[in-house]
Amino acid sequence: MPQLILHPDKERSLLRRHPWLFASSVAHLSGRARPGDTVKVVADNGKVLGKAAWSPASQIRARMWSFDVAEIIDDAFFKRRVAAAVARRVALPELHAQQALRLIHAESDGLPGVIADRYGDTIVLALTSAGAEKWRAAIVGALKRSTGCTRIYERSDSEVRKLEGLEPTTGWLEGEGETRFAIDENGVRLLVDIAGGHKTGFYLDQRDNRLLLRGLANVKRVLNCFCYSGGFSLQALAGGAREVISIDSSAPALDLARENMALNTQLDAARAGWRDADVFSELRQLREAGEQFDIVVLDPPKFAPSASHADRAARAYKDINLLGFRLLAPGGLLMTYSCSGGIGLELFQKIVAGAALDAGREARIIKRLQGSADHPVALAFPEGEYLKGLLVQVD
Repeated sequence: MPQLILHPDKERSLLRRHPWLFASSVAHLSGRARPGDTVKVVADNGKVLGKAAWSPASQIRARMWSFDVAEIIDDAFFKRRVAAAVARRVALPELHAQQALRLIHAESDGLPGVIADRYGDTIVLALTSAGAEKWRAAIVGALKRSTGCTRIYERSDSEVRKLEGLEPTTGWLEGEGETRFAIDENGVRLLVDIAGGHKTGFYLDQRDNRLLLRGLANVKRVLNCFCYSGGFSLQALAGGAREVISIDSSAPALDLARENMALNTQLDAARAGWRDADVFSELRQLREAGEQFDIVVLDPPKFAPSASHADRAARAYKDINLLGFRLLAPGGLLMTYSCSGGIGLELFQKIVAGAALDAGREARIIKRLQGSADHPVALAFPEGEYLKGLLVQVD
């Protein structure tokens, strides 16, 4: 097996069980390896630290499969890891009633570059690293065995695959059929487009937060920004909101949101307004018109895909939160989120605090918000906590 030799003192992160090895940590590769091949990772002093997937095109030069030097990386390895990830979800009672949930959350489930979401009897698989691509057949087989699902659709089309030297790949891996169907999420029906929707078809990570909004929305006037297909909006209506205004700049997303509204005949569509507009511009117009809301939801797209974009993203996050604060009625609630890996929780809180100060609002954190339980964060891999949020109340 080829050996990846590290520079002196570059094993420290691995000793803390962090799964990434950057190019700057690698002294040289001893032997020949193709992208995705398994290599032994060896410290400068000759100590073997584990086994990883080699990715010569990426700045993350290797991703650790195992810190057990004796573990063999083969089909049986993926069978064990996939089965363990599925079992962890089964062990959580709060997930038992969910038709849609994440089964594998990449590094946090010990499978770097592997995302698998289940929608009823269909699994959507995303392979984003050279190592995951190498073991595609083993991962698909392990998912079939662990879940009994016979429909597996691939959505390996994210931009990160380019950084791994991989081409986008989509389509059925197992089975066939409709790629657009409805799921039930806590009593609300939602259409999922696994072929053309965002991510694997839906934002499963916000499930708990949508339910939280439902519990807060009774007789409230709610503004949902970057609403996508209306998940937050419909839960607010289900919670008794007297009015929900939803804004997105994507006409197809709003069309899907309106379809979702029509699916839920138990909800009062007259209380819902859908606006096709740039969120920043629309919020300024609402402010100029003197509008106020009891709850403002800010769930923008990823402004900072990496730490190098953090400065520019921080300005965008501050601007949108400033506008949100200015639209809140006295005693109102701001549900604000960042899904940017390049913006940590501490920085995000500072940005929101600065926005409140500039808006002249006294505010306090009521609750810290995060992804749902099927999106765990490995303690050794804090980068896995990409979604962070705050529930803030103003005077």
